[in-house]
Amino acid sequence: VDGTIDAIATDHAPHAPETKELPFEEAPPGMLGVETALAVAITRLVEPGLMSLQDVLGALSWRPARIAGLDGQAHGGPIEPGRPANLCVFAPKEKWVVDAARMSSKSRNTPFEGWELTGRNHHTLLRGEPVVVDGEPRR
Repeated sequence: VDGTIDAIATDHAPHAPETKELPFEEAPPGMLGVETALAVAITRLVEPGLMSLQDVLGALSWRPARIAGLDGQAHGGPIEPGRPANLCVFAPKEKWVVDAARMSSKSRNTPFEGWELTGRNHHTLLRGEPVVVDGEPRR
């Protein structure tokens, strides 16, 4: 919040449920995260007044792209003609409850199961192609 943290990352590493049902030491590390990251940040950082929505969006998008050196390429740049459209359309005040069974990821393990979150993604474009439409992934 004080500017020390430049980016928020999910380390999204989903695995099929059967691989996560192995003994802990044999199961691969990782969980779904990309589907809940924005809503968790809005709920835990924006709503209590710790960060502005603009700062959260920056920490999840253009700042990581800048750190990785991708801001002049396909990610993190301005929205303008001729640039790749990597965008999401979300409802910043929409409330929803995390239900792992209804998530798009192949993974079902999330520490946020049953949490009420604020902010819901409805559409996502990756390089101009719709990959999420009306909250549902395009396969």
